[in-house]
Amino acid sequence: MLLFDTGSIAPADRADAYREATVTETGSCAIDHEPGPDGHISKRIETWNFAPFSMYLNSGNSGFRYWQTARHLRQDSWNTVSIISQAVGQGSFIWNDHQQTMTTRDLIITNKSAGYWEINWTGPGATLCLLADAGQVGLPDRIVHAAVPHVLRSPVTPLLLHHMHGLRQGGDALASGPGADELGQATLALVRALVASVGAPEGMRREVADETRLTRILAYIRAHLADPDLTPARIAAVHNISLRSLYRLCESGGVSLEQWIIRRRLEGARRDLSAPEHTHRTIDAIARSWGFTNASHFTRRFRAAFGASPRTFRAAGARPILEA
Repeated sequence: MLLFDTGSIAPADRADAYREATVTETGSCAIDHEPGPDGHISKRIETWNFAPFSMYLNSGNSGFRYWQTARHLRQDSWNTVSIISQAVGQGSFIWNDHQQTMTTRDLIITNKSAGYWEINWTGPGATLCLLADAGQVGLPDRIVHAAVPHVLRSPVTPLLLHHMHGLRQGGDALASGPGADELGQATLALVRALVASVGAPEGMRREVADETRLTRILAYIRAHLADPDLTPARIAAVHNISLRSLYRLCESGGVSLEQWIIRRRLEGARRDLSAPEHTHRTIDAIARSWGFTNASHFTRRFRAAFGASPRTFRAAGARPILEA
């Protein structure tokens, strides 16, 4: 959902209008803009809600600098946790004495009580941010602070990155769909697991790891759906549990593992069959890209799930004929 766009605002008023919109959403902060190629700034903010998180895509045609300090926390007393990745271009993150590059493969986490922090980029760029009240995340500030400089070495980081970019791609449809609350809770579990994995003492790490294990497993599966060798045995081995424990964990969470994997692969194939950018690809190529190595098996499962064969679905203009 589009929250803010400078396109309808007079150039002289854009910086102030952008700051007002940002402060309303994220709390007290400071912002600088580099002028764009035409001498003016051009910025957009898109937002989606996956409670307890709000997700923002902040994009622009020129450099950008956003920072918060302890003074900003005192001004509005709203302590938030932010998880940020660069969606376009390359930027940097500074937290007290820590500094790191930000690309689409990097992730940073911080909160307003962490002291001075800033993000910035030069030239055209965009950042993707998850934001929640620190109380909703439910981890002590000292644990979040301890995690800040070590996020990139957490095994949870690539799972959360993949999850965030999946939420962005789904955008309005996911945020307005019946599964939005479940996606929010999955996001919360991944954020808690990430922070605990690099910032918490051993006892808390074990507690949070146990609490979030199924969510992390499902996130791992989503990130590897295209692998034809994604088997229960491989999933169990990666997560250092036995195959029996994996099935027991899934059962307790109401998940039928093989059917869950097939359904998500079918949904991915259906999205590609309906996407204009994939019209040049054959149905077999799309099926293989989602882990289906047998064309007749894919056609049979697709028809059972959606009420039409992949060929009929595509020929009908990619309109769902029957929703399973």
